[in-house]
Amino acid sequence: MREEYELEVLEKYDIEVKSTRRIRGAFFCIGSELKSGRAGDFGDCLQSRSVPFGAAGDYDTKERPMLLKETKLSERRALFLYDALSEIERCGNVKVDTPVFTKEGELRAASREGAFYMLKKWYQGRECDVRQEQDVVRAAAKLAVLHKDMEKLAVKIRPGADVQGKNPVEEVRRYNRELKKIRSFIRSRPVKNDFEILFLENFEKMYRTADDILARMETSGCRKLFEESVSKGSVVHGDYNYHNLIMLRDDIAVTDFEHMHTDIQIKDFCYFLRKAMEKNQWKQKTGQKILEAYEEVRPLSEREKEFAALSLAYPGKFKKIAGSYYRSNKAHLSEKNVEKLQICIRQTEEKYEFLSRIFPLNL
Repeated sequence: MREEYELEVLEKYDIEVKSTRRIRGAFFCIGSELKSGRAGDFGDCLQSRSVPFGAAGDYDTKERPMLLKETKLSERRALFLYDALSEIERCGNVKVDTPVFTKEGELRAASREGAFYMLKKWYQGRECDVRQEQDVVRAAAKLAVLHKDMEKLAVKIRPGADVQGKNPVEEVRRYNRELKKIRSFIRSRPVKNDFEILFLENFEKMYRTADDILARMETSGCRKLFEESVSKGSVVHGDYNYHNLIMLRDDIAVTDFEHMHTDIQIKDFCYFLRKAMEKNQWKQKTGQKILEAYEEVRPLSEREKEFAALSLAYPGKFKKIAGSYYRSNKAHLSEKNVEKLQICIRQTEEKYEFLSRIFPLNL
């Protein structure tokens, strides 16, 4: 039944669907070129004027892949996304999944069941393999190119779009409060399971690091860097990881910009580096190549390096795993949770060794 609803949603777009298939969490389709030659009647409400579908020249044929996916974005957020991706597309340096307008000039299409969907340009390729050094190094270089294009964006942020990031100092302060709350809860339990015992055994060391990092952030330039980034409208992807990268023959398509917002751009790099390094046991050689690939395109300032070192040093994985357990059903302890916590604790020392060699900061 859900597939029937999605096919009905596709009828709201000015395309002729040639074939469809369901993929992870979305509906992939091949469609012919828009009958009107344009991505809908955009109206006067948009900064970006009507842009022909495929204006960046990403395909040579009239049949083009597209992806229909349910979205939680508000209309204002969707317009911000469209404006930003259209400008990035016009730069011609990064292939992105720009949304397509419906026949009625809307970015979101409602299904019969009340859910909202967005149709986006898509690409046929493979997902970035995080265990292949060549892939992650190429992805780091592409992120730097994306950041440089994002620095040129002149997108007007509409009232109510809610696209500002969070102050990193206040965010770390909140994380620390959450860690203490979880410890208090676990301490109060009369009989403790394996996860809780392991958590308490390692809490003091992890929290001491978290508290030290908060103190360093408060006296460093992190707060100022954030304020300057937001003030000048620096935009970040918000979820730049290997799942959202499609490896093409000679390029990389960057997708899933739904978390795009104004923030410190190096946050994207930190997130990508951490995800890649966790899968590669914080191997210094790989990490160094990732950093060099990024800096070859967009060199980091000293303040950005300091922020990156502090952000990566924070025991975020420990906090995330503990938070997930705290919100779960304690009556059914998953061995997977214990295993994740064990790996996190083991990798913490590997991470600090890596950071001490990559960034000139005494952690």
